Amino acid sequence: MAARDEEPSPDPLGEPLRKLLGGSTAKAMADHLDLHTVGDLLHHYPRRYAERGELTRLAELPLDEHVTVVAQVADARVHKFNHGRGQRLEVNLTDGSGRLQLVFFGRSVHYHQRELLPGRRGMFAGKVGVFNRRLQLSHPDYKLLDEETGREEAERFAAELLPIYPAVRQLSSWTIEQSVATVLAALEATSWRGLADPLPERLRGERGLVPLAEALEKVHRPQSRAEIAEARTRLKWDEAFVLQVALARRRAQESSRPAVARRPVEDGLLDTFDARLPFALTEGQQQVGAEILADLGTEHPMHRLLQGDVGSGKTLVALRAMLATVDGGGQAAMLAPTEVLAQQHHRSLTEMMGGLAEGGMLGGSEQGTRVVLLTGSMPAAARRRALLELATGEAGIVVGTHALIEDKVTFEDLGLVVVDEQHRFGVEQRDALRAKAERPPHLLVMTATPIPRTVAMTVFGDLETSVLDQLPAGRSPLTTHVVPAKEKPHFLSRAWERVREEVEAGHQGYVVCPRIGDEEPAKAGSAEQGGDEDAEKRPPLAVLDVAEQLTAGPLAGLRVEPLHGRMAAEAKEEVMRRFAEGEVDVLVATTVVEVGVNVPNATVMAIMDADRFGVSQLHQLRGRVGRGAAPGLCLLVTDMPPATPARTRLDAVAATRDGFALSRIDLEQRREGDVLGQAQSGARSSLRMLAVIEDEDVIEEARREATALVAADPELAAQPELRTALAALLDTERETFLDKG
Repeated sequence: MAARDEEPSPDPLGEPLRKLLGGSTAKAMADHLDLHTVGDLLHHYPRRYAERGELTRLAELPLDEHVTVVAQVADARVHKFNHGRGQRLEVNLTDGSGRLQLVFFGRSVHYHQRELLPGRRGMFAGKVGVFNRRLQLSHPDYKLLDEETGREEAERFAAELLPIYPAVRQLSSWTIEQSVATVLAALEATSWRGLADPLPERLRGERGLVPLAEALEKVHRPQSRAEIAEARTRLKWDEAFVLQVALARRRAQESSRPAVARRPVEDGLLDTFDARLPFALTEGQQQVGAEILADLGTEHPMHRLLQGDVGSGKTLVALRAMLATVDGGGQAAMLAPTEVLAQQHHRSLTEMMGGLAEGGMLGGSEQGTRVVLLTGSMPAAARRRALLELATGEAGIVVGTHALIEDKVTFEDLGLVVVDEQHRFGVEQRDALRAKAERPPHLLVMTATPIPRTVAMTVFGDLETSVLDQLPAGRSPLTTHVVPAKEKPHFLSRAWERVREEVEAGHQGYVVCPRIGDEEPAKAGSAEQGGDEDAEKRPPLAVLDVAEQLTAGPLAGLRVEPLHGRMAAEAKEEVMRRFAEGEVDVLVATTVVEVGVNVPNATVMAIMDADRFGVSQLHQLRGRVGRGAAPGLCLLVTDMPPATPARTRLDAVAATRDGFALSRIDLEQRREGDVLGQAQSGARSSLRMLAVIEDEDVIEEARREATALVAADPELAAQPELRTALAALLDTERETFLDKG
């Protein structure tokens, strides 16, 4: 395969793998690893590197996972069964820390017995099982590591680095290694002709980065650990720089589009609202508000991310932006991910505005406008009225769910789109709402999950960022405690006593559970929940079960009601209304109460199976209590023992209320692709090497370089190789995401 008759592809990384590898191997790579091109395979980097003298710690093998180990055969024996008609080979591996058994059955037993002699070292791959309380691989794939003769050769051989690739049952690590070797040989035969190096030569020279071909060679076939570090540094720069160039171009294009300036008028709606506020804005709210008003006052569309910690007052800031838009002759739409949140936002906005939300209505303010709600489950008459008020411009503000983006929804003059909890929406949904304006509307994206600056630059790099990190004065203190229910059952009993004490003092509480209870048990430890495999020892606790148990047990006599996402919209709204009005003492709910729910009288929350939730999610949940004059209490109930990763997460949540610090912990424990996939419409992350938390310096430097390059050459006319790399890395789906923004 080193030489081919046809001319090399202009873009060798775009060459289909089926042209270089066997059909079955290429198909397996496409089907099971989503690798289709030479570039896909070469960017499937080794997970780690073993030395031939290194023995993997068998004592740390995870059960039920596909693994590759480097180990030595200790002994091998053939056992007969079924009166001598059946036989099996048992091979014991060792590494000094533990033992692992291989087992083979059938006709291949004697072949494997001749190969797997005591003292032989090799790589073994399979799914870890257990039999008779011993870890075992059944019929594993393996590759023996041949011995070399001569002292110097033996030492060199033992020190050689073996790439261990992320593998699946259908493709072992060494099959991937052999495929990489085939591809590299073909590229070397053409001297990597046509390879597009995305980094400008000046940038490579100033930072001492090796050429791309050399980096790919060294990451897959390193001669030393230093070569691995050299290759990784270069490949991290590739990922950071190409993404930042794409985002810089997006920002430049956005700033050049025409929009209608929306400026507040003297003694208008915004001034009247501000004058009626019963409290002073925080310094942070004033600063962020000024940034947003400055953006709204320009004839280019605002494209801003507003992020802030729990209780920092994002909704108030967004409302002031909407009022300024109405002052400027436009309408504002707030898109919320759930009906519960949309209804809560509608209630909050109308309560904050008072008579200003009843423009044109009897008793409404002369300077006011109308605030309407639009959801999919509204009665037909109310829905028709809301649609008419939007079309005629009587309603200056609308709050809604996905129902807002339906074709029949029209605006007189949509000037501002506010998207709450952006990560829950696809790009197409956001774009469909923006398309309802004659000219590009201003956009304000809100998230209640604090994002470290470097993540915001990577995930939301096409947005200007405003941060609210200051809590309003007078916020009640909130304390959080871990309740180890299994380890100390009396702690759980005391937790229910505390809930009852809060209710008897005139307050209310929440109990949050991971699932509803009338469905199949949810699988714990999902990516979005951030749970551990330890959490799978029993099904997650369920709302319906817990509500029943509490009503009959520790909370007997209290008014306990369930709330979950599969209830009819009217039923959910009725439960929330009754809870808000104090007619329900304890709400047993799923995470439908995670954001936006505002009941100041709620002072206590117990989160059941808290280890099954991610750090940021726990932080959002506890933000529902302590929102009034009385202090809040959050109880994180768990069965996890001390010193486990799950308990470490819970201890971190209990130790601090700094959402930005907690978000770093959360991200450090999650895969980068999860983080980016949520924000980028599910597209596969192009980040294979870059870690957005660990590589902050690279991301910041790449952003500066990319911004300067795009400012000097917006079309990248002088950078044809960078344009080629952009086309390769930003597939159609991702380009669509960036174009729509």
